[in-house]
Amino acid sequence: MKTKIITMLAVSGAAALGVSACGSSDDSASSSSTGSSAASSAPAAVKPLASIPTLSGRSTQVALDADFVGALKTLKLAPAPIGTAKISSAGVASFPITGGNVTYYRPGSISPYVQGEVDHAGSGLSLTGGGKVVRLTNFVIDPGKSVLTGKVTVDGKTAAASAPLFFLDGRTLQPLKTGADGTAILQGTTVKLKAEAAQLLDTTFGTDALKAGLVIGVAKITVNTA
Repeated sequence: MKTKIITMLAVSGAAALGVSACGSSDDSASSSSTGSSAASSAPAAVKPLASIPTLSGRSTQVALDADFVGALKTLKLAPAPIGTAKISSAGVASFPITGGNVTYYRPGSISPYVQGEVDHAGSGLSLTGGGKVVRLTNFVIDPGKSVLTGKVTVDGKTAAASAPLFFLDGRTLQPLKTGADGTAILQGTTVKLKAEAAQLLDTTFGTDALKAGLVIGVAKITVNTA
């Protein structure tokens, strides 16, 4: 029973940090199947090793990279939390996990072998500068693509209902840790800007400084174990 519990914790953490399909580059992740859609096409004979039908609590945190923060200052772009999100004085952005689901298959039996999604409804991040306001909200992590998508609005108008925003590079992930407060913690995944997001931001703010692969920060996810 203990092994199964730890496996399921690792599944939820891996899903949230996008390590199931991470490759050596942004492009390698983009070419994989989506975790949320691939589940429906799994062969009937393939049985999952573990499944978490409903994810709850706690949060995905990103320690913002100093170079990224510096780039925003140079471009005179001011970041701010939206909804239930927070940004600490130390530069850590926190987004509460509000739901989702994860299914874990034996590696090699199906691709991607971690499927589902991790939801962060009601929170996000805004960037303000040059009289423009871009809001990135309702983040959804797809473990099959190692990508985080979200709704994008520009000056109050929807630019994309669900756009790929960040690539989650799990090669830097640290081993799973369990907390005395009934949580599981996975830390170390590098969050990088996706090409689609870079292009949208550059176009909106009239710059060419934001490139695909720009390191946004390092992620830490904490989930409830019960």
